[in-house]
Amino acid sequence: MERREGGVNTLTVLHRRRLRAIWRSAGWPCQDMVEVELLAAGWLERVRSDSGHETLRVTDAGIAVLAETLQRNRAAHDAHEELVERVAREMTRAGRLAWRGLGLRAKVGEAWTMAMPDVFSIRHTTVEDYLEPVVHEIKVRRADLLADLKRETKRAAYLQLAGECWYVIREGIAQAQEIPPECGVLVAGEHSLEVARPAPKRAMKLPFQAWMALARSAPMDGWLLDDSQGHL
Repeated sequence: MERREGGVNTLTVLHRRRLRAIWRSAGWPCQDMVEVELLAAGWLERVRSDSGHETLRVTDAGIAVLAETLQRNRAAHDAHEELVERVAREMTRAGRLAWRGLGLRAKVGEAWTMAMPDVFSIRHTTVEDYLEPVVHEIKVRRADLLADLKRETKRAAYLQLAGECWYVIREGIAQAQEIPPECGVLVAGEHSLEVARPAPKRAMKLPFQAWMALARSAPMDGWLLDDSQGHL
């Protein structure tokens, strides 16, 4: 529950999306209960043309809601990208090659699916058996985490591509036991990344389609700066 105005108890994601859709459109009404609630709250108003046709217009109060939503989404995006960068840098410091937002195909059951982990990394090695591919999925908001946990196919795809799969969660948004046991949990504090539960390790080799994706993409800058790990 976010707000109470005009007798309406909640301003949900659905309300925000409808407001944005009406702002971008000609304002033709759907005449459903979401619309009724937005009208009652004063975020929409009805406009009747000379011909008698009725359309909807976002009010000044509704525009304020859209502006607040935009700022909130930008802040969440910035926090997410900052943590992605932080995790990727940690991987490079550990002697690994890291990619952000790499698109990979994985076969889950009988179907192919696209996976785009926030951070994908492998060891900097010339021995295939030592690659140890790892996926890190970054979550800074509880709602995004809970929605992601429902996507079993996405998680299964990650497990087809990596010997370890980790959720990196911002401190305070969830407990480790809420994350499926096949994944490890890292908790991101302001200045630390703490292991709340280690990821199960599985021996695996990268599938051919993953090699092709890596060949077409450049790893994150910085992996050449520290060669103290040596090459195996």
